[in-house]
Amino acid sequence: MRGVFLDVKTMAGADLDYGPLETVLDAWDYHELTSPSQVAARIAGAEVVVVNKVVLDRKLLSTAGKLKLVCIAATGTNNVDLEATSQLGITVCNVRGYGIASVSQHVFSLILALSNRLLEYHAAVQAGHWQQSSQFCFLDYPIRELAGRKLGIIGYGALGRAVARLGEAFGMEVLLAERPGGPPTAGRLPLADLLAKVDVLSIHCPLTSATDGLIGAPELRQMKPEAILINAARGGIVDEAALAEALRAGIIAGAGVDVLSSEPPCDGNSLLADDIPNLIVTPHIAWGSQGARQRIIDGMADNIRAFRDGKPLNVVAAPI
Repeated sequence: MRGVFLDVKTMAGADLDYGPLETVLDAWDYHELTSPSQVAARIAGAEVVVVNKVVLDRKLLSTAGKLKLVCIAATGTNNVDLEATSQLGITVCNVRGYGIASVSQHVFSLILALSNRLLEYHAAVQAGHWQQSSQFCFLDYPIRELAGRKLGIIGYGALGRAVARLGEAFGMEVLLAERPGGPPTAGRLPLADLLAKVDVLSIHCPLTSATDGLIGAPELRQMKPEAILINAARGGIVDEAALAEALRAGIIAGAGVDVLSSEPPCDGNSLLADDIPNLIVTPHIAWGSQGARQRIIDGMADNIRAFRDGKPLNVVAAPI
């Protein structure tokens, strides 16, 4: 069987071992990046296609007569037309759970940086303010302890659970939101109730029709003025313009986001303005530890091996 990896560069893979992939197929074609105009030619004749962010729509999939398996180098599937793959007899598999440690660690790095005002204190030292202080310390920015605070989580899958465990280790009380668009669930709070209670809101749900724009201006106004918001899920879940204005107006105290609605934000974004206080934006790196990226490679190799053995794993779309 022949495989093609369309966007190896998205894995930032100089530190990765691709050996597991090499052992499961007879031949591979690796491409750093693939433009839309190059996709059809590159997948022609391939039986396995590996893709991270390249879009595979119905038109392109229809041209790949030998294609049997699409492996997504991620958990999200929005770049592949799953209805088309099923109708065309193509199996689609993703990789799950690879980034639990990396993402939860990043989430708490944002929570801690915002709560301890690390960026402001670092900038103050760089500017010489501590050196000019009349005493041994410099406490211009209020520091808030996490112990005893309420951590609200939207999306209680593997990532949400990992963040909850870290919150509990810091002595936080964990509150869970009802599934967006789902029925009431014992032990979970309606979103409006949760927003009014939490000191930290951390988002871990997928971007769907039920979660698109889930947190907008009305929801931000329901939060405490001292609350902070963390989004390491998908950019479209939070209304970015509303969040920028809420931070400027002091409606909430801070925010950390690792995702934007359009990435890279080459056409600008409301959250990239330089006048927004207590905001940290990171460039979609929460998933990107070396360990997490290697688990993606290993997981895709497992998916391909299982498919060849007739027992496919992590199937998100099967032939009909």
